[in-house]
Amino acid sequence: MSVQDWLTAIPFLLRGLGVTLYVSLAGTLVGCAIGLLIAVTRWTGLPLLVVLAKVYVSFFRGVPLLVQMLLFYNFLPFVGIDLSAPASAIGALGLVGGAYIAEILRGSLAAIPSGQIEAARAFGYDPVTIWQTILLPQMVRIAMPSITSEFILLVKASSLISVVGLTELTRVAQGFAASTFRPMEFYLAAAALYLVTNLAVAAGGRAIERKFSRGVA
Repeated sequence: MSVQDWLTAIPFLLRGLGVTLYVSLAGTLVGCAIGLLIAVTRWTGLPLLVVLAKVYVSFFRGVPLLVQMLLFYNFLPFVGIDLSAPASAIGALGLVGGAYIAEILRGSLAAIPSGQIEAARAFGYDPVTIWQTILLPQMVRIAMPSITSEFILLVKASSLISVVGLTELTRVAQGFAASTFRPMEFYLAAAALYLVTNLAVAAGGRAIERKFSRGVA
């Protein structure tokens, strides 16, 4: 391929990468909010809420993301909810990410010594204060490595969002591979961009972990 061909393709590849990062980050943030809600719901111990939380986690962990995305995109209009393609992609990624993050937070919560909660209750702390001052900070610190890994997984899983009409990185590479009959070059370029992005995310996650560790020390 000529230099001119690459100069033409690179802006489109970077734009596709931008879509990938935007949807993945937004999906991760939605997933964190859902995961925290599920973790709190299960912590309450109320039987109905616990059962509903378990059903949610089981469904979104047990059904392939592609099927979930197609269901999410095609089902909502039937109930009068018409979302844009980006909102549909973010919602689908957020729902599946929330199921995994809920389990991550549940494990992190279980790692906190129960004696801390009992001591806080003995001092008269209400449940909201216990969550804000004791449980949540420790839970986030413990869960951060796994949440970083989940974000990386969602970046890779975002290659499926083209099924709802978004032109993300993989879709851009497919388009250029088909139009130029040079699949190897463009798929390698996409792979390199994914790799660099995820290495940067992993490095950022380790930096945040070190900051949390210094704060604890």
